[in-house]
Amino acid sequence: MNNFLSSKIEFLKGVGAARAELLQKEFDIFTFNDLLFHFPYRHVDRSKIYKIAEIADENVYVQLKGAISKFKTIGIGKAQRLITELKDESGTIELIWFQGAKWIKESIKPGKEYLVFGKPSEFNKSYNIVHPTIDETIDAQGKLYLHIMPFYNASEKAKKRGLDTKAIMRLSNALINDSRFFIEENLPESLLKEYKLLNRNDALKQIHFPTNKQKLNEAEQRLKFEELFFTQLRLLKYKMKRHTIFNGIKIEKIGELFNVFYKDKLPFELTSAQKRVLKEIRVDMKSGKQMNRLLQGDVGSGKTVVALMSILMALDNNYQACMMAPTEILAKQHYNTVLKLINDLPIRVALLTGNTKKKDRNEILKLLQSGEIHILIGTHALIENDVEFQNLGIAIIDEQHRFGVEQRSKLWSKNKFAPHVLVMTATPIPRTLAMTLYGDLDTSVIDELPKGRKPIQTIHKYDSNRLAINGFIRDQISKGRQIYVVYPLIEESETMSYKNLNDGYDNICIEFPAPKYFVSMVHGKMKANEKEDSMKLFVKGSTNILVATTVIEVGVDVPNASVMIIESAEKFGLSQLHQLRGRVGRGADQSYCVLMTDFKLSSDARLRIKTMCNSNDGFEISEVDLKLRGPGELEGTIQSGILNMRIADITKDQQILAIARVAAQNILNNDPELKNAENGVLNNYLLNFQKGKKWGSIS
Repeated sequence: MNNFLSSKIEFLKGVGAARAELLQKEFDIFTFNDLLFHFPYRHVDRSKIYKIAEIADENVYVQLKGAISKFKTIGIGKAQRLITELKDESGTIELIWFQGAKWIKESIKPGKEYLVFGKPSEFNKSYNIVHPTIDETIDAQGKLYLHIMPFYNASEKAKKRGLDTKAIMRLSNALINDSRFFIEENLPESLLKEYKLLNRNDALKQIHFPTNKQKLNEAEQRLKFEELFFTQLRLLKYKMKRHTIFNGIKIEKIGELFNVFYKDKLPFELTSAQKRVLKEIRVDMKSGKQMNRLLQGDVGSGKTVVALMSILMALDNNYQACMMAPTEILAKQHYNTVLKLINDLPIRVALLTGNTKKKDRNEILKLLQSGEIHILIGTHALIENDVEFQNLGIAIIDEQHRFGVEQRSKLWSKNKFAPHVLVMTATPIPRTLAMTLYGDLDTSVIDELPKGRKPIQTIHKYDSNRLAINGFIRDQISKGRQIYVVYPLIEESETMSYKNLNDGYDNICIEFPAPKYFVSMVHGKMKANEKEDSMKLFVKGSTNILVATTVIEVGVDVPNASVMIIESAEKFGLSQLHQLRGRVGRGADQSYCVLMTDFKLSSDARLRIKTMCNSNDGFEISEVDLKLRGPGELEGTIQSGILNMRIADITKDQQILAIARVAAQNILNNDPELKNAENGVLNNYLLNFQKGKKWGSIS
């Protein structure tokens, strides 16, 4: 960054100490550079002047030119409003202000001609404009005040103190028109030519004050490309560097444990997707480079079997393995699943969690260090300093987005050589988001369910259908099936109208009374042993109905449970609804997910419900979720800073992202260290960008 742009914001003409403090507190604008990158959130074309008689749509902004008549005040108290008329040769239109009447009357002179800009609304078959923007017809430079106008985000506090969108526009104008203003290029000339990109200096000028619509479009394309390109360049450069620094353990042979398991122990035939993923893992593990692979697959797609078979490859080469899960319930489920699958194979498996007794823990640590424990399964307890392996070959991390970067990286320090890492998620990640969040990982996808599984039927019902749903539940129980009923709250909230678990549990107990039916409850506020006891009853089949909160989102596998009732389904996000639905459909029986909602639904809620009813494809659902919520709101998946984008939007700019990634990969393929003279600008920009930022590994 040049010295001019690093100047403190108070030194910009029109700012001063008081405004500088406001800019810092409300907008995080501390320097000229910060102001430059405080981009407009939209632009409005004010290059055309309409006639008043041409107004025909109340949803379109228009710019008019005419004389203002005398002001008059109507109403009293809060209903008081200031009214005037604008007149041109084609007619008149009423202008209305509910606030700021004093300033308007002092600033605007009746009889004088002005430019008036705003969105017309229709009332009593005539149009008016509420709170229009009014400008002189000639600007400070003596030109007709016609341009594409930038609009900047401004907080209410800033507006009250005179720092509204027009004030920020004036400051941006002062910055860009300063004689010292010049922005150095950060992309090679070859990239600019290949992708027909505007130079950086012009792009930053045009994004604030575009000459015309074409220039605005060119500026947006250039700045979006730049932002996405450098995101991909950092991730891909880190990936190449990691492959160079971390020599992987060579797992070359496929031995007896793997072969016996595959031929004799595997309870079902692998899907073609599972076979494909295993081949990808096999290639990684024998390459001599450390594997760092993301495995995506819907709930029930068979990720655990793939993980176990990857572990068996390591065990056959005299290495140990570990599997880390975010909750004790899930860790125990993995432990039991692995024990059941390996059956009588000569493999020693141990479970380590925060609740493991001290005596048992010490014994596990001793056997782990001596190499007598082959597979260690557990929670965060696995990454504590005193957990030492003799020879860790592969680390499996399940539901990886629930672990922080530092927690995950601690597994690397458990060995002289970095172990192979396989991170798994049952939360489908849209391709564009995966490219950005996990661009330094190799990605595998299990996009196929095991044979014999029937697609879950998802049904939407309103609360008024309660009697019919209760009848459906009785029918399913009579067939020997079990039911989940999930609520969004434990106790009733005064501010939220949706169903709560305690009331729901009481109502279900009345509708399904003992001794004919047995109902149990699980929620996050229960003690661990109480929760476990309730879950055990359901797993054994002793409980007909399990009333729960989203604590069952991960870690519960009951093949006999065939119905998932989600109360107040409109209050859940798409990703969560899909995860909850994945708790059923684990057996061969037809399974159902019933989404219960209030009759009044927002348009977003209606789209979520419709999407769930129409699709069982997690990736399709995740794409809709991304569009609805935006990348910055996807809970638990965002590494701090990685999606801090000022102008690009990966939900809308997927094509630019794909092009930017190819461009970054091509440059690194030809010049991995960015040492070529032409790529010097890239290296310099990355070094400057990373000052003060900690870009660790994503996984």
